[in-house]
Amino acid sequence: METAPSHEQRFDWPLCQLAEELVLQRLESFVERNAFARSLFHRMRDETGTLLIDWVDHLVLPASDEKPFRAAGYTDDLLADAPAGQHALWHPEAMLPRILLAQDAGPMVLALRVESVSVFLFAHGLSLAIKGVPLSRYRWACITEEKGARLDVVERRGYRGFVHAGHAANALEAQLDAQEWWRHRQRQFADDAEGWRHTHELLDRLIALTGRDLACHIVFAEERTFWQSRNRAACVQKARQDRLGLGWANHDHHTFRSSRRHFVDLMRALEKLGFERRERYYTGKEAGWGAQILEQAHEGIVAFCDVDLLPEETELDFSREQLPPSSKLGTIGLWVGLHGESFVQAGMHHLECRFDHELLQEQLEREGVKTMKPFSDLPFLWQAFTEGERWPVKHERAQRLHEAGLIDDAQLRQFMQEGAIGSHLENLQRKGGFKGFNQKSVSAIISATDPRKQMAH
Repeated sequence: METAPSHEQRFDWPLCQLAEELVLQRLESFVERNAFARSLFHRMRDETGTLLIDWVDHLVLPASDEKPFRAAGYTDDLLADAPAGQHALWHPEAMLPRILLAQDAGPMVLALRVESVSVFLFAHGLSLAIKGVPLSRYRWACITEEKGARLDVVERRGYRGFVHAGHAANALEAQLDAQEWWRHRQRQFADDAEGWRHTHELLDRLIALTGRDLACHIVFAEERTFWQSRNRAACVQKARQDRLGLGWANHDHHTFRSSRRHFVDLMRALEKLGFERRERYYTGKEAGWGAQILEQAHEGIVAFCDVDLLPEETELDFSREQLPPSSKLGTIGLWVGLHGESFVQAGMHHLECRFDHELLQEQLEREGVKTMKPFSDLPFLWQAFTEGERWPVKHERAQRLHEAGLIDDAQLRQFMQEGAIGSHLENLQRKGGFKGFNQKSVSAIISATDPRKQMAH
């Protein structure tokens, strides 16, 4: 059996309190000086249940700030090109905004990341120049500058740097073609293996057309849209965030569920899109599942991928070695059996975004969206699902499980009559820049969301 490289097995993401405190101090100083940012800060909390820090793409700070930020763990960002006279830093062990150090004595800049700068300007009734051509890799607009504090908004497409550029010949047409191909792709197949073959072929076409990182941006933007179309909580919250022109730019991670048979196919798909493996969970006998976390550094996306595991498979690198068939279904295998492969047919199980968790819970409650009991309630990590969206189950999928002896007669009848829980929005709040996941708590929610435990009565 293959074993995972040691850097993929880490679970010890540190708390980076000093680094977060430095960022929060700069944000507080900025908001005090910039009235638009101050108003937006309050509106984010009151109207969307979100925190300013979770929307910050980067800060432009004086070179004199280099020493304290490096002492707090920031280091050179070797993947990001910066404008002349500026130098990019990032914190490799924390989920915190990046820093541009400026040699000149210009203003402090706070740059918010949104899905569309144009939509942000429209939402706030602003008519301002946008730097960068439409749908290019990096666009930004200066919203306001006051007392040496300049507020920008930025949008990105598969690009980590800070320099805008135009389109190469025919690149815009190729990008729009790729977006339409993925949006309108076939999702329903008689056989999951056929679905995966089709999906890999389409991915290869997209990447050849647009390049890896832009293809990743296109695929995940469309996967969020598809998931949102099947989840009421997502529709409610997206509308709230869109009223401020923000979109889903506060996403934390995207969760896909896979069968044992096709987990390696899911890994191959994500590898094609530029994802690299991070930590891997082996929960074994206790919870009967495992997960591989992957990260795409240029697009800034984390994927959390779940699969059923047997106790004896706790040391197996299931992200590279295909798992053998099993005679029973765990929570994840049953979900896939009922709804289909997450990346091919069913869409994401959930999108997790960063919020002020208490505010979001209260605000969604007023919109008629209930929140389940939190499955992480730690000083540095809080996580809870909204109540699940019940999806209809296709007869042929349920019948196939029944004929294989994987669900009984009563379960077959109930799934066909009432459907099964399909998706959630996840409410998450991180503190201390914590980048990891609480393995024990995630195991608890995996068990709690088993479709056999979620039947309506």
